[in-house]
Amino acid sequence: MSEPLDAETPDITHDAFLGGRVYVHQPKHGRHRAGLDAVYLAAALPESVTGNVVDLGSGVGTAGFCAAARLSDISVTLVEIDPTVLALAADGLKDPHNAAFADRISLLEADITAKGSARHAAGLKPSMADHVIMNPPYYEADRFRASPKSARAGAHMLDERGLEPWIKTATDIIRDGGSLTVIFRADGLQELLNAFKGRFGSIDVIPLRPRPNAAATRILIRATRASKGPLRLLPGFVLHEENGSDFTAQSIAVMRNGEGLGLTSRR
Repeated sequence: MSEPLDAETPDITHDAFLGGRVYVHQPKHGRHRAGLDAVYLAAALPESVTGNVVDLGSGVGTAGFCAAARLSDISVTLVEIDPTVLALAADGLKDPHNAAFADRISLLEADITAKGSARHAAGLKPSMADHVIMNPPYYEADRFRASPKSARAGAHMLDERGLEPWIKTATDIIRDGGSLTVIFRADGLQELLNAFKGRFGSIDVIPLRPRPNAAATRILIRATRASKGPLRLLPGFVLHEENGSDFTAQSIAVMRNGEGLGLTSRR
């Protein structure tokens, strides 16, 4: 892993999440910056969750930090391929604001999309996770134009294999009966369902709509490893009030108060 970056550099920001219960160190420019998606991903974990939560493609650790701040009975493993970004996660763990949960978080530098033997050698072991969360790159390289910043493109763009390597790795590391939670763009639902086939069941699809009468732009999907339970389409959540940019009361409760989405575990 790279040496932790100077916390005083003007190129790094220290950003509060969950009303100041979490502080994230992240690049000001040139790489993906965490926001609402990471918070909602963490909030989708039910209150009953315990054990080891693995955040695949964790970036600077926002979702994993928020999950650990919410849920006191979990440990979190942040998995990231970019050593510069992972060094910022390490800086975040040293931040006194994060002292309440920092000792329950570990870091792992690994390529999520590598073949099984390489993943295992890097520390992504079979059945190591009780739960996996992931915010994979949203866009396929053959459908969307990449950012000119290569590091940002890596965070935003899937390669020609699409979601398959991500879901394959999640399947490998989650124990039978464990859960996977993904946040993705709404028009990518079919891609996710295709990748889940034969691997996950008891699938809950949760739409995230920007406003009450708008189509969903994001989806949360929760699924259970090796389950044959049916798919459910849940009511979902609205982020903003009908007029203007004000957040709904539920969004404020999630983003500022650190509340969960009230979802339940399935078998």
